[in-house]
Amino acid sequence: MNIEVRADDGPTAGPTAGPTAGATAGPAAAPSTLFRGGIVWPGAGAADEGALLVRDGRIAAIGDDALAAAGDADVVDLDGGFLMPAFAEGHAHPMFGGLEEFGPQVRSCTSIPEILDEVRRWAETHPAGSTPGDEWILGASYNGSLAPGGLFDARWLDEAVPDRPVVLRAWDYHTAWVNTRALELAGIDAGTPEPPLGEIPRREDGSPLGTLREWGAIDLVTAVAPVRSLDERVEALRRATERYAALGMTWVQDAWVEPQDIEVYLEAARRGVLATRVNLALLADPRQFPETLPALIETRARIEAAGSPRLTARTVKFFADGVIENETGALLEPYCTGMHDHGMLVWETEHLADSIRAVDAAGFQPFIHAIGDAAVRQALDAIEHAAVANGPSLNRPVITHAQLVDPADIPRFARLGVIANLQPLWAQLDALMTVLTVPRLGEERSRRQYATRTLVDAGVALSFGSDWPCSSADPREGIAVTTTRLTEAGDPAGGWVPEETLDVETALSAYTAGVAHQAFADTADAPWGRLALGASADLAWLARDPRRAGRTDLPAIAVRGTYLAGSLTHREPAADDDVAASSQEGNAHVQLH
Repeated sequence: MNIEVRADDGPTAGPTAGPTAGATAGPAAAPSTLFRGGIVWPGAGAADEGALLVRDGRIAAIGDDALAAAGDADVVDLDGGFLMPAFAEGHAHPMFGGLEEFGPQVRSCTSIPEILDEVRRWAETHPAGSTPGDEWILGASYNGSLAPGGLFDARWLDEAVPDRPVVLRAWDYHTAWVNTRALELAGIDAGTPEPPLGEIPRREDGSPLGTLREWGAIDLVTAVAPVRSLDERVEALRRATERYAALGMTWVQDAWVEPQDIEVYLEAARRGVLATRVNLALLADPRQFPETLPALIETRARIEAAGSPRLTARTVKFFADGVIENETGALLEPYCTGMHDHGMLVWETEHLADSIRAVDAAGFQPFIHAIGDAAVRQALDAIEHAAVANGPSLNRPVITHAQLVDPADIPRFARLGVIANLQPLWAQLDALMTVLTVPRLGEERSRRQYATRTLVDAGVALSFGSDWPCSSADPREGIAVTTTRLTEAGDPAGGWVPEETLDVETALSAYTAGVAHQAFADTADAPWGRLALGASADLAWLARDPRRAGRTDLPAIAVRGTYLAGSLTHREPAADDDVAASSQEGNAHVQLH
């Protein structure tokens, strides 16, 4: 079997997509490739086929027509496997995920002593001054449910490393745990006032505990911490996108991009290390917006001028609230514990509405983080305000997470043309849910979380994402949960709120055609998300049919190959392969909004 890599990724998509020149040079692919010997799934609602022909990066024929037109095409024997549209990632943080590998590996730790042992080990093997930036120990992402209320003490970290500042981000990236030395260098003490858009939990004497919540507080530390080098950050993007390619993905929405990240992405594109397409969601900070809007427009122009077919910047990210686990998610009714009453709205209502109107008028796609039902309502109100002021929008606004939606607001998604981008892996009764979330919401509200089926039945456009590295990037795991609402251990019997489960084809579609709609790829010259004539050959080859797998079997189905516009971006090594394929790292199962 002869499989080679082609250089052209095909045209990009979207209202502000850039030109297609400038693809990284590489060996040209064979003029055509025939896939046969397995199931070809074109997408939800279409009949299975037995073959697919790719020519010059596009789908040239399907089924019997593909066999008849194959000629001397190279042949890929699917070996009884399942060929489908490539998965796509509707919400992720590739830079954060890639950078986690440079610091202490605390993600898999299951107790506080285990975290401290790992931090101590890392400090001993990376003495201060051994490499630039190692005066600080920066890591992620610890499990916030390991301490009561998610509150971690600086003195615990002092036991492991007392003489160097330590900053660990929690799994949600809305929380940080720091040691005393980091607090000192950041100037955080008993006299430090509560920062805007942040919280500093304190001991009884007023001294800072060591946990920092939301960016207003976390920024106090990151402002004095060193920044990773350009080479390290480019390497982080290489590792992250290769991981996504190994999971069968060809497009990723980076959902939180700040000004210092732009040059990193441009350099990664110049070096040709992006293994997937990436769209950047440029952060709108309420403390600086709308003054920064011209800079966002200029950034978009820079990305377009770079001409990389794997890089776009057509989206603006808004945080409407925080997270329920911190009681910073904004609720219509107060939290059961009452610690933070109704939570935190990041934007004043009028400010958010005017800002959504402004970015929509500038041709950007609004992408709004809204966890609690009050934040979701505020986001919908802002989108409606923009539609009244600007007229019907072509920019496909997105509300991401929509963890808790008031029933009265569900029909508004479809009426306003809002895409609901959900994280299917979260809809399970795991420790995060049982230890931190349910006690804060109560049983009745908890059962209204992640109303996936209700949204679909209401005609809402649905896309899926993982929010990696907050939780596993693996779409197979997300599909396994959304189709059963069971934990890996099979709890609870019958599934958690089973009426909200999806069938496998609908879940697959949310990870393919649903994200393609979010990405404007369904209107591109060479669309992706479904296998149709003329579409870009963005393909994922699975070892088995996921529609016939159970909760425990589905995540184990191997991804044998991934193709981006006909380019092989991942190939699972096998003993009988005669193809040179680079080994890809597996994705850890973990739990940034």
